[in-house]
Amino acid sequence: MSDNLIDIKGVRHAYQTETGPLPVLDGLEIAVPEGGFVAVVGPSGCGKSTLTKLIAGLMKPDLGEVWLHGELVKSPRATVGMAFQNPVLLEWRSILKNVMLPLEIVPTTMTKREQEERARKLLALVGLEGFEDKRPSELSGGMRQRASLCRSLVHKPEVLILDEPFGALDAFTREDLWQTMHALKAEEPFTGVLITHDLRESIFLADEVIVLSGRPARTQYVLDVNLKGARDIDHLYTAEAAEMLNVLRHQIEIAQGRAPADAA
Repeated sequence: MSDNLIDIKGVRHAYQTETGPLPVLDGLEIAVPEGGFVAVVGPSGCGKSTLTKLIAGLMKPDLGEVWLHGELVKSPRATVGMAFQNPVLLEWRSILKNVMLPLEIVPTTMTKREQEERARKLLALVGLEGFEDKRPSELSGGMRQRASLCRSLVHKPEVLILDEPFGALDAFTREDLWQTMHALKAEEPFTGVLITHDLRESIFLADEVIVLSGRPARTQYVLDVNLKGARDIDHLYTAEAAEMLNVLRHQIEIAQGRAPADAA
């Protein structure tokens, strides 16, 4: 029995097209310990979003296995929360009701009062106290994304999948939300998988950064992020962070075919 909460073992997957199979994943191997936070980076189209669907049980691999907490993933998992680049909040519902939506779908032992108290607590954690009765159109893009994060956590998932949730935001808002993510994880522990194109984001948020090769993707490189403990934006301007970013940029160039692979 593995000690990892997420185990992806030899996963291969291809999409069927008019011209034949399009391989996107090729023998992918990823392991995430309980409470860990992994960022996945790689060239566009290398299968990063496919990976999130496999973990969530929204699709099955052609070959290989995906395990969560020692159970083989065969169908959608209620223990997985997901947040995307587009918050997709329902305009006819208040922010509070939007956050509570998963509790109407996922089985829970919480009473209605407990559900509302939890949603309000999460909104307060991300700085949205006082905005519970607002509609999505009354909030800024960054505020809507904060509400989306609360919605993805409200049912207490074991795993939180973040598929480029900050990609459409301006740089200042994005950095502010990175720090919000650290505060959320401290208060609401979860095992995280972040899909991103932002290398600074990957080393600021994650304990480990996995670089995928070009399509069909395999695990090309794994970077251990040595920024332990509480982080602030100043960490990104240290010599240590600069070195990690240089390593990741080089690995992306290899994955894109713009640099030769490192010698074994």
